Amino acid sequence: LQNGAVPGERGKQDKSVKRGNWGNQIEFVLTSVGYAVGLGNVWRFPYLCYRNGGGAFMFPYFIMLVFCGIPLFFMELSFGQFASQGCLGVWRVSPMFKGVGYGMMVVSTYIGIYYNVVICIAFYYFFVSMTRVLPWTYCSNAWNTPDCAGVLDGNLSSHAALNLTHLLNTTQKRTSPSEEYWRRYVLDLSDDIGNLGEVRLPLLGCLGVSWVIVFLCLIKGVKSSGKVVYFTATFPYVVLTILFVRGITLEGALTGIMYYLTPQWDRILDAKVWGDAASQIFYSLGCAWGGLITMASYNKFHNNCYRDSIIISITNCATSVYAGFVIFSILGFMANHLGVDVSKVADHGPGLAFVAYPEALTLLPISPLWSILFFFMLILLGLGTQFCLLETLVTAIVDEVGNEWIIRRKPFVTLGVAVAGFLLGIPLTTQAGIYWLLLMDNYAASFSLVVISCIMCVAIMYIYGHRNYFKDIEMMLGFPPPLFFQICWRFISPAIIFFILVFTVIQYRPISYNDYVYPTWAISIGFLMALSSVICIPIYAIYKVCCSEGDTLLERLKNATKASKDWGPALEEHRSGRYAPAFSPSTESHLEVQPLQPEKSRSEVPAASPVQGSNGSAHSQDSRL
Repeated sequence: LQNGAVPGERGKQDKSVKRGNWGNQIEFVLTSVGYAVGLGNVWRFPYLCYRNGGGAFMFPYFIMLVFCGIPLFFMELSFGQFASQGCLGVWRVSPMFKGVGYGMMVVSTYIGIYYNVVICIAFYYFFVSMTRVLPWTYCSNAWNTPDCAGVLDGNLSSHAALNLTHLLNTTQKRTSPSEEYWRRYVLDLSDDIGNLGEVRLPLLGCLGVSWVIVFLCLIKGVKSSGKVVYFTATFPYVVLTILFVRGITLEGALTGIMYYLTPQWDRILDAKVWGDAASQIFYSLGCAWGGLITMASYNKFHNNCYRDSIIISITNCATSVYAGFVIFSILGFMANHLGVDVSKVADHGPGLAFVAYPEALTLLPISPLWSILFFFMLILLGLGTQFCLLETLVTAIVDEVGNEWIIRRKPFVTLGVAVAGFLLGIPLTTQAGIYWLLLMDNYAASFSLVVISCIMCVAIMYIYGHRNYFKDIEMMLGFPPPLFFQICWRFISPAIIFFILVFTVIQYRPISYNDYVYPTWAISIGFLMALSSVICIPIYAIYKVCCSEGDTLLERLKNATKASKDWGPALEEHRSGRYAPAFSPSTESHLEVQPLQPEKSRSEVPAASPVQGSNGSAHSQDSRL
């Protein structure tokens, strides 16, 4: 019998007809992999690894994955799956902490705005790569300056080549054609963050394209995005493999890979290395963004999210390591070609994606092909994360309103959020846009995520209670969380999160972009963005305590933190044990009521007139108790 239904009872469905579910488990795993594996895996991890002791960095990285990454990932997946609610609805577990959900929404909003701008720049490079000669190959263009020195410029004599090598080794005066193309043509960079200048129309057009694609892929929620991820989550691995095979066959590739992997064991005692490892794991997996809770909420109730969390976390970290080979093999080839050290050409962030790597690609035969593949991979990596960011916001809004009217109009909610995201992204396509983009990246989603995650751990483990949560997981999966995870959730992971927070504060340096130092007012805006997500937590907690019943403050606090009556599995058939209704409708229909004096009742009570039921069957009018 299906899902434990008893004879005569309608077969139980392990799926939510109202909210929808993933078509199958592969869709969920691929979506989560696409969400976790983003641009940071390609443009941040390899550089961090090379800067923090090469192969020695892998040791603290995997230690942090085991003790912090996988446990937090499993916690968020199980949290969302148990309640089948988005990042707001799950806080029925302890209503006072619903501000954590609002904080997650604010963070996802900020990231969603600037992340799509990075995707739009990748789209722009993708389109301009469709040419015989890449536009950043030579220094003979209108936007180039006298300082420009290309590695492929026309009739470069051996004497001039020696001069170029000397220039690269001794001074920073030389600028590459790819850097000038990026700064002077694509961005047309202004001199100050306050000087917005004009909107770069090609970038605005590409931003429109990227938002339209995201909207169309999410128009039917997880039903449509679940099909799209079969391509967007898997094809980047095909491209990475093609670029890897091309990279390792180049001269000098081994030098680059050795730079990336050679362990410097003395660095392992450096606190900064451990801090960078913990931070990279935390941010890379997308913890505290709300996306993991949202994606898991569309799972079937009994899905094994324990297995999924391990598969997705390890896939994410393995991708980061693999991407390092792809990046450093080609950077090694470029350094060898120029006759300089790899450290001279290594970079991270937008500098790697849009300056260093594109320049290296110009040295390859059929360079437009490799450029198209590389930027197509960046687009797909970005879209996988963007889908989940948008779905997080839409799901939170729809679940919060919760009525049939808004559920039927979910595509319009998606459209509204996408249009708002596009409009808010327009300032980032101006001449000062890159300054604002980096400001949001550095402040909007940095220490605030750590605070949100720490409070979430404390709320679930210590306010709701670890025993209650472990019983919930046992009820859902059929087994309690392993002892290792129980210890991590209660002690180790919160301690590591607190370490990341302290490390972030100690390591704080005011943001700069190349030689440009941000003014104080811009940094203040950055701190306000960071604060805007965290401030939701105390504001909502105060509001909830004030609204709660109770004569004393302590009573109000107890009522505000106590799980609400509708906390628990979303579907009635899963609400067993302590979540079972006191008097369930299913048992009511099978109860036989025996009168105390059957003879008397038969004689005194007049015969009940039969009433025709809506299904054609006659039943007594007094058959209801």
